[in-house]
Amino acid sequence: MATAPRADARSALVSQLRSSGYAWLEPMEVRAALELDVAALDRLRGSWEQLPRDAYLRDGGHYRARRHSCFVYTPASDQLAAVPQRAHWQPTAYNALHGGMLRWFEPLEPCVLEQRAFSQLLSSLGSLFGELQPVSRWHVEARQFRIDTRGGIGRPTPEGAHRDGVDFVAVVLVGRRGVRGGETRVFEAHGNRGVRFTMEQPWSMLLMDDARVIHETTPIQSQGRAESAAVVAQASDAPLGVRDTLVLTYRARGFQAPEEGGG
Repeated sequence: MATAPRADARSALVSQLRSSGYAWLEPMEVRAALELDVAALDRLRGSWEQLPRDAYLRDGGHYRARRHSCFVYTPASDQLAAVPQRAHWQPTAYNALHGGMLRWFEPLEPCVLEQRAFSQLLSSLGSLFGELQPVSRWHVEARQFRIDTRGGIGRPTPEGAHRDGVDFVAVVLVGRRGVRGGETRVFEAHGNRGVRFTMEQPWSMLLMDDARVIHETTPIQSQGRAESAAVVAQASDAPLGVRDTLVLTYRARGFQAPEEGGG
C-alpha cells in the first residue's frame, strides 16, 4: 500500500529538479522520496563533534572544521566504493577564494563510513541523479562541515554565491544550535529568479543541478548579541553556536583535478 505514495514522491522530486534545477526537502519528504531511514542517520551526528579545524581559510577566520572523503557510485549495479584519500581541488572559476589549491583534509571517520545509513544516503542520491542524467558512474565527494561562532561570525560559504563545478550537489543539514542567520539562497545561474529559506530541521536537504543554479548561505551569529558573542569567544575556546552540514557532490567526468586547468 505504501509503494504508490513513495513512487509519487520520487516522481515529483525528479520533476521539480528537471523544471527548477533545485529541490528543498524536509525530513519527511527525504524519507518518502529517497526511501531513507532518517532516524538511522542520527547515528552519524556524533562525528561532527570531532572535526579537525580547516587550516586553509584565506579570509583569516577560524570558524570552520571539516573532513573529506571520495567515492565512486555505479548506478547500474548500485555499488558504492571508497577510493584512496585524495586532495580536494576546485578551479578558481568556481571558487575564487580557495580555488587552485590542493587541500588535504582528514578523511571521514570509520564510525561514519561503516554506518549503513551513510552508504544508503550516497547511493540513493546517486540513483536519483542518475534518473536525471544517466551515467556509468558518479565520482562523489563527501564533505563534513562545522561552522561555529567562536570568532563572533561563521561563514558557511566564504567564497560567496557559487557553483561547485560538478553535475549535482546535495547540501544536507545535520543540525544547528545556538545560532541565528544561515539563510540559504539559490538563484538561476543564467536568469533573475531565486529563492531564500533557512534550513532548520536535521536531515533536511537542498538538491541542486550545479549547471543551472548558484547558491550561498549567509553568515551565522550566536543567538545572543553579536558584540557579546565576540567577547565570550575570546574568553572561551568553546563554540557559542554551530551549524553542521554534509555536502555531497556528484560528477560524471572524474574528480576535479589541477590537470583540468582553471586553477
